[in-house]
Amino acid sequence: MLHNLENDSIFTPEQVLENRGRVAIFIDGSNLFYAALQLGIEIDYTKLLCRLTGGSRLLRSFFYTGVDRTNEKQQGFLLWMRRNGYRVIAKDLVQLPDGSKKANLDVEIAVDMMALVDSYDTAVLVSGDGDLAYAVNSVSYRGVRVEVVSLRSMTSDSLINVSDRYIDLEAIKEEIQKTPRQSYPYRPLSGIGFLEDPRTSDGHLEIQE
Repeated sequence: MLHNLENDSIFTPEQVLENRGRVAIFIDGSNLFYAALQLGIEIDYTKLLCRLTGGSRLLRSFFYTGVDRTNEKQQGFLLWMRRNGYRVIAKDLVQLPDGSKKANLDVEIAVDMMALVDSYDTAVLVSGDGDLAYAVNSVSYRGVRVEVVSLRSMTSDSLINVSDRYIDLEAIKEEIQKTPRQSYPYRPLSGIGFLEDPRTSDGHLEIQE
């Protein structure tokens, strides 16, 4: 018989938060973007940071993304992120034989999780990429609690199996979404036409498909 680990926990939600200690957040920007597309929501990155921190002491929040450095509007969005609580780790997009562009930042996420392992008590990983399961397992053996946050349909079972807590983005989408509109604040690809100045009061961009 399968059990809902969240409901069967011997700790109350308040006790879970109290036991988190110092928190480090690692966000796979591309993975989160496509999860938001699946959910049909626009991420409010200020709300997201507050939700993931959950009142605990934040060490640092990392946002990993592929970038087109010639896209000034995208650079403006990332500048807003840097000035509003995020440490942005950017990697140039590489064009693939089929014409698409991609930047894989799994190695950067894994290295940062390991390098800082003695500085935090809880890691919050926003990604469903199974390639990160080994890194998650490794930091767990160092005494770190790992929370994985991602969309269930885009999450590897291997990643959930080595985490201490799994949170489906579907369950918290109301808490992290911006006022619903047919636009999205971030794309991990180049060649996108942005419609607004990136440094708006709430730090969001509208982009044209």
